[in-house]
Amino acid sequence: MSAAAHQQSFPAAPSDQSASVLERCFSPEQIAELWALSPDTVRRIFEHESGVLVIERPRIRGKRRYRTLRIPESVAQRVYHRLSLKGRPTC
Repeated sequence: MSAAAHQQSFPAAPSDQSASVLERCFSPEQIAELWALSPDTVRRIFEHESGVLVIERPRIRGKRRYRTLRIPESVAQRVYHRLSLKGRPTC
């Protein structure tokens, strides 16, 4: 097998996606510490946000669900900007 065959390449992301495959991602706990919020609040903010990676185990009857969120830096910046504009008065 040639060296080129061993080289792994990532498929190109569609241009409408805001997060790159190699972009730095944060856990809800990391964002919570940076923004002085609780991790549960961060999870609620980002749970249905476009571009957030949600890893979820299949639900087993009678067991709670397990979800892992990874928040790309560009998504965190977009949400922070959107939330910071909400509190500003318009002139």
